[in-house]
Amino acid sequence: MSPFIPDPNTVPYSRRDFMLRCGGGAGALALSALLADSARGQNFNQNRRIDLMNPLAPRQPHFAARAKRVIWLFQYGAPPGMDLFDYKPDLLKLHGKPVPDSIRNIKDKVGGVFNSSKNELLAGPWKWAQHGRCGAWVSELMPHTAKHVDELCFIKSLHCDSSNHAPATYQMNTGVILGDRPSVGSWLTYGLGSENQNLPGFVVLFQVGGFGGTANWSNAFLPAAFQATKFRHEGEPVFNLKPPAELAGTQRDTLDLIQSFNKTHRDARPGLLDLDGRIASYELAYRMQSEALDVGDLSGETPATLELYGVNDPKRIKAQYGRQCLLARRLLERGVRVVQVYQGVDKYGWDGHDNNKDYAERNAHQTDQATGALLTDLKQRGLLDDTLVIWAGEFGRTPMLQGGAGRNHNPYGFTGWLAGGGVKGGQSIGATDAIGLRAEQDPKSVKDFHATILHAMGLANDDLFFEHNGRPERLTGVAGTGKAIREAFV
Repeated sequence: MSPFIPDPNTVPYSRRDFMLRCGGGAGALALSALLADSARGQNFNQNRRIDLMNPLAPRQPHFAARAKRVIWLFQYGAPPGMDLFDYKPDLLKLHGKPVPDSIRNIKDKVGGVFNSSKNELLAGPWKWAQHGRCGAWVSELMPHTAKHVDELCFIKSLHCDSSNHAPATYQMNTGVILGDRPSVGSWLTYGLGSENQNLPGFVVLFQVGGFGGTANWSNAFLPAAFQATKFRHEGEPVFNLKPPAELAGTQRDTLDLIQSFNKTHRDARPGLLDLDGRIASYELAYRMQSEALDVGDLSGETPATLELYGVNDPKRIKAQYGRQCLLARRLLERGVRVVQVYQGVDKYGWDGHDNNKDYAERNAHQTDQATGALLTDLKQRGLLDDTLVIWAGEFGRTPMLQGGAGRNHNPYGFTGWLAGGGVKGGQSIGATDAIGLRAEQDPKSVKDFHATILHAMGLANDDLFFEHNGRPERLTGVAGTGKAIREAFV
């Protein structure tokens, strides 16, 4: 008998004795769980072996996968699915009428969307048609994307946790609404490294970025090498890549001297990952000078390719997005692991509160040709088979009217799609209700969506973690909460 725990046969229990025994039992249970985890090899720490002086070195996935690289065409501002890809004949029939009671009175309420919208349904004025062998319905707003429906897997039952742009954009990019976690691109480059050591592993392209700014592509607590690098879509991709002529001959020697000082400083402070990341970033910046300049030089592209993407379109915003998509292809074929392109007519994107027709037409016109061109170009070059293409925004929009002619935010049901990289095209997964308001059939959370992206790249979402503040952090949160959509793949 422990000297700290009285013998129950000789000494009456006190309340303190009772609490002590309960505490000891809880500790024993915790110890047994830890020992069991240890026996299974579940040691919670960094589980990707990172060479901090060469952090972008390629790493093996958890399992074989078709996809080797990712491009995410992020549609910020929330595109209206029921005007683009989520065909709702009942909505067309009920245009101008109240929301049916069968939807308005559902047990699983959908927050304040009824309070912030009129009790009047709004159907878009655009025609719909079936396309491809699969017969997918697509609005006339997206004629170029419609040519590729047999390669697209639509996920029409996505839902998220916030109806405000910045938190929802954070969640779609980082897994949480707070904006203090690593982005999807950072997790992918942490997990897999990159195929090109002379360019960043994760690049973002935008004129107007997503709501919430840099937190959407941050590395947060992951090593600094996994932070996204912004490339400009016009002129030099990165400022100040060319050294002054009088310094060009001594640049390597100067950097070597600086790096020797940096390493001495680092060696006196073991365990500070930011110091290793900073040293590595200086080296990457030096190597990036020639290759990044080459990426931004489109003079070698054929006139047919420039025409395909609409790079020379007289409408500046359309030409801008086309150039971004073409640069994305050039980055991917040079071995960059992740490229994220943010579309943007203006700072509001698809956010058509006051005039849904105007916003939908402007954004569709800006993005559709380049989206179709990217899919065509990747396929012609043999890159689509091992490139995962993602199209999605932060949430959707309501089928009810807001204001004079707009749609409000809707986190309860929206559409995204995947293509390439082992995706089984020509199918739709999940569905919203009859008017496109709420994910009704086979709902898919953001965690599921992220687990699916990781799965496409050969990464098991529960097995990709990084210890931060004493706990294993994952893109998909607590183990077991995100499930890859396996039916999306061949």
